Amino acid sequence: MRSKECPVDQRELELVALLKGVDFDSIQDILNSSPVRELKEGEVLIRAGEVNEYLYLLLSGRLRIHLESKMDPVVLLEPGEIVGELSVIDGQPTSAHVVADEDCRLLALSEQNMWSLVKTSHAVAYNFLSILAQRLRKGNTTNLSYKRDAIMDALTTLYNRRWLDSMLPRQMERCKSNGQDLSILLIDINKFKPYNDTYGHLAGDRVLNTVARTLMANVRPGDMIARYGGDEFVALLPDADAARAGEIGERLHTAVSEATGGSDWRDLPSVTISVGLAQMTPDSTPHGLIEAADAQLYAAKANRK
Repeated sequence: MRSKECPVDQRELELVALLKGVDFDSIQDILNSSPVRELKEGEVLIRAGEVNEYLYLLLSGRLRIHLESKMDPVVLLEPGEIVGELSVIDGQPTSAHVVADEDCRLLALSEQNMWSLVKTSHAVAYNFLSILAQRLRKGNTTNLSYKRDAIMDALTTLYNRRWLDSMLPRQMERCKSNGQDLSILLIDINKFKPYNDTYGHLAGDRVLNTVARTLMANVRPGDMIARYGGDEFVALLPDADAARAGEIGERLHTAVSEATGGSDWRDLPSVTISVGLAQMTPDSTPHGLIEAADAQLYAAKANRK
């Protein structure tokens, strides 16, 4: 983790909830005396059980919070959020691990600078109390909501890659133990980047949402869909061999073409998907199964050219 002394672009600071509506001229000296810290993906910012002396303002990147180091994260923090405030206030050892989920930049406010901000700016004091009140109010349900947020994709409300990385090995083991087949479909929206570039990101988001809903509506009960990343999705199909999975893939292809070409889309063209299929074998690993489906997806997209 590297630190450097330099002012932060005010446009970044305006996105921080703690500084909403603040007169920056009145607090600029305090901000300039606070270091900007940079973390690489996987670096630890705060370790549970240690004393923390800084309130961190997340400027860019993403942080994940773990109650125990080897457990799945219970929350993801996005730019504009703060972390470390409770341990600075009460002086007690921290209760969670804070790790960079991707490369991050943070403004580190010492205890002295934190309280100087509160004393100098009424807006900071109000925002600070509001943030603390919101977190206390959510206290009874926070673990459940944090766990949900950690495994759900915000845009499509499908499961995300983190969920898939945990669920796929478990499903493979369960199907092997029960003597069941298991297949997966790796699904990609064809020519999504040109579509996004031509019609705009709002249209692209609408496509992703519509495709997500259509996939969910056209798989069997017990099948599972996750957003793999970008414009890719994965369908887990327990108790489905390659032939059955192929039928499901064809159904999904047709359904997406019809759903995105509906009348409510006005002048926007429909989109299509390509599908890669892989069936689990006795020697399959989660990574190998994904790779096999990816190879089939690559071949399916090549055949479209």
